[in-house]
Amino acid sequence: MAKFIRRLQKVGSSILVSLPIEWITANKLEKSDEVELETGTNSISITPTGNSRPPKEVVIEYPVSKKENISADITGAYLLGYDIIKIKGKSAILVEDREKIRGLMRRLVGMEIVDEDATNVNVQFLLDSTTLSPEKILKRMSSIAFALFRDTINSLVSDDKTVLQTIPSRDDEIDRQYFLLVRLIRSALVDKRLATIFNLGNIDILDYRIAANLMESAGDTIVELANSIPDLGSSKTESKKLHSLAVEIENIHDKATVSFIENNRLLAIEAITSFRNYQKKISDIMSSLESRKQVSLQFLDLVYTLEKLARCWADIADLVKPVYK
Repeated sequence: MAKFIRRLQKVGSSILVSLPIEWITANKLEKSDEVELETGTNSISITPTGNSRPPKEVVIEYPVSKKENISADITGAYLLGYDIIKIKGKSAILVEDREKIRGLMRRLVGMEIVDEDATNVNVQFLLDSTTLSPEKILKRMSSIAFALFRDTINSLVSDDKTVLQTIPSRDDEIDRQYFLLVRLIRSALVDKRLATIFNLGNIDILDYRIAANLMESAGDTIVELANSIPDLGSSKTESKKLHSLAVEIENIHDKATVSFIENNRLLAIEAITSFRNYQKKISDIMSSLESRKQVSLQFLDLVYTLEKLARCWADIADLVKPVYK
Protein backbone atom coordinates (compact mmCIF):
# COMPACT_ATOMS: atom_id res chain seq x y z
CA MET A 1 0.00 0.00 0.00
CA ALA A 2 1.60 3.27 -1.14
CA LYS A 3 1.63 6.38 1.02
CA PHE A 4 1.57 9.98 -0.18
CA ILE A 5 1.94 13.33 1.59
CA ARG A 6 -0.24 16.18 0.39
CA ARG A 7 -0.48 19.78 1.60
CA LEU A 8 -3.95 21.25 2.15
CA GLN A 9 -4.69 24.27 -0.03
CA LYS A 10 -7.31 26.97 0.39
CA VAL A 11 -9.22 27.96 -2.71
CA GLY A 12 -11.89 30.56 -1.99
CA SER A 13 -13.75 29.31 1.07
CA SER A 14 -12.86 25.64 0.44
CA ILE A 15 -9.95 23.48 1.59
CA LEU A 16 -8.68 21.23 -1.21
CA VAL A 17 -6.19 18.37 -1.44
CA SER A 18 -4.89 16.77 -4.65
CA LEU A 19 -5.13 13.02 -5.22
CA PRO A 20 -2.10 10.97 -6.38
CA ILE A 21 -2.07 10.57 -10.15
CA GLU A 22 -1.06 6.92 -9.70
CA TRP A 23 -4.32 6.26 -7.81
CA ILE A 24 -6.35 8.21 -10.37
CA THR A 25 -4.83 6.20 -13.23
CA ALA A 26 -5.19 2.84 -11.50
CA ASN A 27 -8.90 3.49 -10.89
CA LYS A 28 -9.45 4.95 -14.38
CA LEU A 29 -10.88 8.19 -13.07
CA GLU A 30 -11.32 11.41 -15.02
CA LYS A 31 -12.40 14.98 -14.37
CA SER A 32 -15.98 15.21 -13.00
CA ASP A 33 -16.04 11.54 -11.87
CA GLU A 34 -17.48 11.06 -8.40
CA VAL A 35 -15.75 9.48 -5.42
CA GLU A 36 -17.21 8.39 -2.11
CA LEU A 37 -15.70 9.72 1.15
CA GLU A 38 -15.92 7.93 4.50
CA THR A 39 -14.60 9.65 7.59
CA GLY A 40 -13.43 8.20 10.89
CA THR A 41 -12.20 9.93 14.04
CA ASN A 42 -8.68 10.30 12.68
CA SER A 43 -9.02 8.94 9.16
CA ILE A 44 -10.70 9.38 5.81
CA SER A 45 -11.09 6.87 2.97
CA ILE A 46 -11.83 7.63 -0.68
CA THR A 47 -13.53 5.08 -2.92
CA PRO A 48 -14.49 5.45 -6.60
CA THR A 49 -18.28 5.28 -6.99
CA GLY A 50 -19.64 3.04 -9.68
CA ASN A 51 -16.26 1.34 -9.84
CA SER A 52 -16.21 -1.70 -7.59
CA ARG A 53 -13.01 -2.46 -5.77
CA PRO A 54 -11.07 -5.02 -7.85
CA PRO A 55 -10.74 -8.39 -6.12
CA LYS A 56 -7.33 -9.35 -4.77
CA GLU A 57 -5.97 -12.29 -6.73
CA VAL A 58 -3.00 -14.62 -6.23
CA VAL A 59 -1.66 -17.53 -8.24
CA ILE A 60 -0.14 -20.59 -6.56
CA GLU A 61 2.08 -22.60 -8.87
CA TYR A 62 1.58 -26.37 -8.65
CA PRO A 63 3.32 -28.51 -7.58
CA VAL A 64 4.49 -26.42 -4.62
CA SER A 65 8.07 -26.69 -3.37
CA LYS A 66 9.01 -29.56 -1.06
CA LYS A 67 9.40 -27.10 1.83
CA GLU A 68 5.76 -25.99 1.46
CA ASN A 69 2.41 -27.74 1.15
CA ILE A 70 -0.71 -26.81 -0.77
CA SER A 71 -2.88 -26.50 2.36
CA ALA A 72 -0.55 -24.00 4.02
CA ASP A 73 -0.27 -21.91 0.85
CA ILE A 74 -4.03 -21.64 0.38
CA THR A 75 -4.67 -20.95 4.07
CA GLY A 76 -1.99 -18.24 4.05
CA ALA A 77 -3.54 -16.55 1.02
CA TYR A 78 -6.97 -16.70 2.68
CA LEU A 79 -5.68 -15.10 5.88
CA LEU A 80 -3.96 -12.37 3.84
CA GLY A 81 -7.34 -11.39 2.40
CA TYR A 82 -7.05 -12.66 -1.19
CA ASP A 83 -10.47 -12.97 -2.84
CA ILE A 84 -9.40 -15.24 -5.70
CA ILE A 85 -6.82 -18.00 -5.30
CA LYS A 86 -5.76 -19.80 -8.48
CA ILE A 87 -3.86 -23.09 -8.28
CA LYS A 88 -2.18 -23.46 -11.69
CA GLY A 89 -0.50 -26.78 -12.38
CA LYS A 90 2.34 -27.60 -14.75
CA SER A 91 0.93 -31.12 -14.61
CA ALA A 92 -2.25 -32.79 -13.38
CA ILE A 93 -3.13 -32.02 -9.75
CA LEU A 94 -2.90 -35.19 -7.66
CA VAL A 95 -6.09 -36.68 -6.23
CA GLU A 96 -4.81 -36.40 -2.64
CA ASP A 97 -4.05 -32.71 -3.14
CA ARG A 98 -7.51 -32.12 -4.59
CA GLU A 99 -8.97 -33.72 -1.46
CA LYS A 100 -6.83 -31.40 0.69
CA ILE A 101 -8.20 -28.42 -1.23
CA ARG A 102 -11.79 -29.63 -0.80
CA GLY A 103 -11.14 -30.22 2.90
CA LEU A 104 -9.89 -26.64 3.23
CA MET A 105 -13.07 -25.28 1.66
CA ARG A 106 -14.94 -26.76 4.64
CA ARG A 107 -12.59 -24.99 7.06
CA LEU A 108 -12.29 -21.59 5.39
CA VAL A 109 -15.58 -19.73 5.76
CA GLY A 110 -16.80 -18.10 2.53
CA MET A 111 -14.28 -19.85 0.28
CA GLU A 112 -15.65 -22.01 -2.56
CA ILE A 113 -14.29 -23.83 -5.61
CA VAL A 114 -15.67 -21.95 -8.63
CA ASP A 115 -13.77 -23.66 -11.45
CA GLU A 116 -11.45 -26.63 -11.91
CA ASP A 117 -9.98 -28.94 -14.50
CA ALA A 118 -7.14 -31.46 -14.57
CA THR A 119 -4.39 -28.89 -13.98
CA ASN A 120 -6.20 -25.94 -12.40
CA VAL A 121 -8.39 -25.19 -9.40
CA ASN A 122 -9.81 -21.72 -8.81
CA VAL A 123 -11.31 -20.83 -5.45
CA GLN A 124 -13.03 -17.57 -4.51
CA PHE A 125 -14.19 -15.77 -1.35
CA LEU A 126 -17.90 -15.26 -1.97
CA LEU A 127 -18.85 -13.21 1.11
CA ASP A 128 -18.98 -9.42 1.25
CA SER A 129 -16.51 -8.43 3.97
CA THR A 130 -18.38 -5.17 4.64
CA THR A 131 -21.43 -7.15 5.82
CA LEU A 132 -19.44 -9.16 8.37
CA SER A 133 -18.76 -8.11 11.96
CA PRO A 134 -15.60 -8.91 13.96
CA GLU A 135 -17.63 -8.41 17.13
CA LYS A 136 -20.25 -11.01 16.13
CA ILE A 137 -17.58 -13.50 15.06
CA LEU A 138 -15.79 -13.13 18.40
CA LYS A 139 -19.11 -13.60 20.22
CA ARG A 140 -19.75 -16.78 18.24
CA MET A 141 -16.31 -18.14 19.10
CA SER A 142 -16.99 -17.40 22.76
CA SER A 143 -20.42 -19.02 22.66
CA ILE A 144 -19.07 -22.23 21.08
CA ALA A 145 -16.21 -22.38 23.61
CA PHE A 146 -18.66 -21.87 26.49
CA ALA A 147 -20.83 -24.79 25.35
CA LEU A 148 -17.79 -27.02 24.78
CA PHE A 149 -16.47 -26.27 28.25
CA ARG A 150 -19.80 -26.86 30.00
CA ASP A 151 -20.29 -30.24 28.30
CA THR A 152 -16.70 -31.19 29.13
CA ILE A 153 -16.81 -30.39 32.84
CA ASN A 154 -20.30 -31.89 33.27
CA SER A 155 -18.82 -35.20 32.19
CA LEU A 156 -16.76 -35.11 35.41
CA VAL A 157 -19.91 -35.83 37.43
CA SER A 158 -21.70 -37.93 34.81
CA ASP A 159 -21.36 -41.64 34.18
CA ASP A 160 -21.95 -41.06 30.46
CA LYS A 161 -18.81 -39.61 28.94
CA THR A 162 -19.67 -40.13 25.27
CA VAL A 163 -20.08 -36.36 24.79
CA LEU A 164 -16.32 -36.01 25.18
CA GLN A 165 -15.87 -37.72 21.83
CA THR A 166 -17.66 -34.81 20.09
CA ILE A 167 -15.48 -32.05 21.57
CA PRO A 168 -12.58 -32.11 19.02
CA SER A 169 -14.89 -31.91 15.98
CA ARG A 170 -16.96 -29.14 17.59
CA ASP A 171 -13.76 -27.22 18.25
CA ASP A 172 -13.24 -27.16 14.46
CA GLU A 173 -15.98 -24.53 14.26
CA ILE A 174 -13.97 -22.27 16.58
CA ASP A 175 -11.03 -22.68 14.19
CA ARG A 176 -13.24 -21.78 11.20
CA GLN A 177 -14.46 -18.61 12.88
CA TYR A 178 -10.91 -17.82 13.99
CA PHE A 179 -9.59 -17.97 10.41
CA LEU A 180 -12.45 -15.75 9.21
CA LEU A 181 -11.81 -13.21 11.97
CA VAL A 182 -8.07 -13.10 11.28
CA ARG A 183 -8.81 -12.55 7.58
CA LEU A 184 -11.17 -9.67 8.40
CA ILE A 185 -8.92 -7.84 10.82
CA ARG A 186 -5.88 -8.22 8.55
CA SER A 187 -7.93 -6.80 5.70
CA ALA A 188 -9.05 -3.92 7.91
CA LEU A 189 -5.43 -3.18 8.76
CA VAL A 190 -4.58 -2.46 5.12
CA ASP A 191 -8.00 -1.17 4.04
CA LYS A 192 -8.94 1.93 6.02
CA ARG A 193 -12.41 1.94 4.47
CA LEU A 194 -13.10 -1.49 5.94
CA ALA A 195 -11.64 -0.43 9.30
CA THR A 196 -14.01 2.56 9.29
CA ILE A 197 -16.99 0.31 8.58
CA PHE A 198 -15.99 -1.91 11.51
CA ASN A 199 -15.26 1.20 13.62
CA LEU A 200 -11.84 -0.17 14.54
CA GLY A 201 -8.65 1.80 15.02
CA ASN A 202 -5.20 0.22 14.67
CA ILE A 203 -4.99 -0.57 18.39
CA ASP A 204 -8.47 -2.12 18.30
CA ILE A 205 -7.46 -4.30 15.34
CA LEU A 206 -4.38 -5.51 17.23
CA ASP A 207 -6.48 -6.26 20.33
CA TYR A 208 -9.00 -8.23 18.27
CA ARG A 209 -6.16 -10.24 16.78
CA ILE A 210 -4.83 -11.10 20.25
CA ALA A 211 -8.31 -11.87 21.61
CA ALA A 212 -9.04 -14.16 18.67
CA ASN A 213 -5.79 -16.03 19.25
CA LEU A 214 -6.57 -16.44 22.96
CA MET A 215 -10.04 -17.80 22.18
CA GLU A 216 -8.63 -20.24 19.67
CA SER A 217 -6.11 -21.37 22.31
CA ALA A 218 -8.96 -21.74 24.81
CA GLY A 219 -10.75 -24.09 22.39
CA ASP A 220 -7.61 -26.21 22.05
CA THR A 221 -7.24 -26.30 25.84
CA ILE A 222 -10.84 -27.53 26.23
CA VAL A 223 -10.06 -30.34 23.77
CA GLU A 224 -6.97 -31.16 25.85
CA LEU A 225 -9.19 -31.23 28.93
CA ALA A 226 -11.76 -33.50 27.26
CA ASN A 227 -9.07 -35.94 26.16
CA SER A 228 -7.65 -36.24 29.67
CA ILE A 229 -10.89 -36.84 31.60
CA PRO A 230 -11.42 -40.51 30.55
CA ASP A 231 -8.00 -41.39 32.00
CA LEU A 232 -8.55 -39.47 35.23
CA GLY A 233 -9.53 -42.45 37.39
CA SER A 234 -10.42 -40.26 40.37
CA SER A 235 -13.03 -40.95 43.02
CA LYS A 236 -16.46 -39.35 42.76
CA THR A 237 -15.49 -37.00 45.58
CA GLU A 238 -12.43 -35.75 43.71
CA SER A 239 -14.39 -35.46 40.47
CA LYS A 240 -17.04 -33.34 42.19
CA LYS A 241 -14.30 -31.14 43.64
CA LEU A 242 -12.83 -30.67 40.17
CA HIS A 243 -16.27 -29.90 38.76
CA SER A 244 -16.90 -27.29 41.44
CA LEU A 245 -13.52 -25.75 40.69
CA ALA A 246 -14.15 -25.74 36.94
CA VAL A 247 -17.59 -24.12 37.16
CA GLU A 248 -15.98 -20.94 38.50
CA ILE A 249 -14.18 -20.52 35.17
CA GLU A 250 -17.52 -19.92 33.45
CA ASN A 251 -17.91 -16.70 35.44
CA ILE A 252 -14.44 -15.51 34.37
CA HIS A 253 -15.19 -16.46 30.76
CA ASP A 254 -18.48 -14.57 30.64
CA LYS A 255 -17.17 -11.38 32.25
CA ALA A 256 -14.00 -11.36 30.13
CA THR A 257 -15.81 -11.71 26.81
CA VAL A 258 -18.47 -9.11 27.57
CA SER A 259 -15.93 -6.65 28.98
CA PHE A 260 -13.79 -6.89 25.85
CA ILE A 261 -16.63 -6.51 23.35
CA GLU A 262 -18.27 -3.67 25.29
CA ASN A 263 -14.93 -2.12 26.32
CA ASN A 264 -16.15 -2.24 29.93
CA ARG A 265 -13.13 -1.67 32.14
CA LEU A 266 -14.97 -2.24 35.43
CA LEU A 267 -16.23 -5.62 34.26
CA ALA A 268 -12.73 -6.48 33.03
CA ILE A 269 -11.35 -5.74 36.50
CA GLU A 270 -13.99 -8.06 37.98
CA ALA A 271 -12.90 -10.84 35.60
CA ILE A 272 -9.22 -10.35 36.44
CA THR A 273 -10.00 -10.28 40.20
CA SER A 274 -12.03 -13.48 39.84
CA PHE A 275 -9.07 -15.10 38.10
CA ARG A 276 -6.68 -14.10 40.90
CA ASN A 277 -9.07 -15.53 43.48
CA TYR A 278 -9.28 -18.67 41.38
CA GLN A 279 -5.49 -18.96 41.32
CA LYS A 280 -5.39 -18.65 45.11
CA LYS A 281 -7.98 -21.40 45.45
CA ILE A 282 -5.94 -23.67 43.17
CA SER A 283 -2.80 -22.89 45.19
CA ASP A 284 -4.59 -23.84 48.42
CA ILE A 285 -5.81 -27.10 46.88
CA MET A 286 -2.34 -27.99 45.65
CA SER A 287 -0.85 -27.25 49.08
CA SER A 288 -3.38 -29.53 50.74
CA LEU A 289 -2.52 -32.31 48.32
CA GLU A 290 1.23 -32.20 48.88
CA SER A 291 0.99 -34.51 51.88
CA ARG A 292 -1.14 -37.02 49.98
CA LYS A 293 0.82 -39.56 48.03
CA GLN A 294 -2.30 -41.07 46.45
CA VAL A 295 -3.06 -38.11 44.16
CA SER A 296 -2.61 -39.10 40.52
CA LEU A 297 -0.58 -37.15 37.98
CA GLN A 298 -3.71 -37.05 35.80
CA PHE A 299 -5.55 -35.21 38.58
CA LEU A 300 -2.76 -32.64 38.94
CA ASP A 301 -2.52 -32.18 35.17
CA LEU A 302 -6.25 -31.51 35.01
CA VAL A 303 -6.00 -28.82 37.70
CA TYR A 304 -3.19 -27.10 35.81
CA THR A 305 -5.15 -27.35 32.54
CA LEU A 306 -8.11 -25.62 34.18
CA GLU A 307 -5.84 -22.81 35.35
CA LYS A 308 -4.38 -22.52 31.84
CA LEU A 309 -7.91 -22.12 30.44
CA ALA A 310 -8.90 -19.55 33.06
CA ARG A 311 -5.77 -17.56 32.18
CA CYS A 312 -6.90 -17.35 28.53
CA TRP A 313 -10.09 -15.54 29.58
CA ALA A 314 -8.27 -13.32 32.08
CA ASP A 315 -5.81 -12.29 29.36
CA ILE A 316 -8.72 -11.26 27.14
CA ALA A 317 -10.10 -9.10 29.95
CA ASP A 318 -6.63 -7.61 30.39
CA LEU A 319 -6.87 -6.20 26.83
CA VAL A 320 -9.62 -3.79 27.88
CA LYS A 321 -7.99 -0.37 28.04
CA PRO A 322 -8.22 1.88 31.09
CA VAL A 323 -10.26 5.03 30.60
CA TYR A 324 -8.18 8.18 31.10
CA LYS A 325 -9.74 11.59 31.66
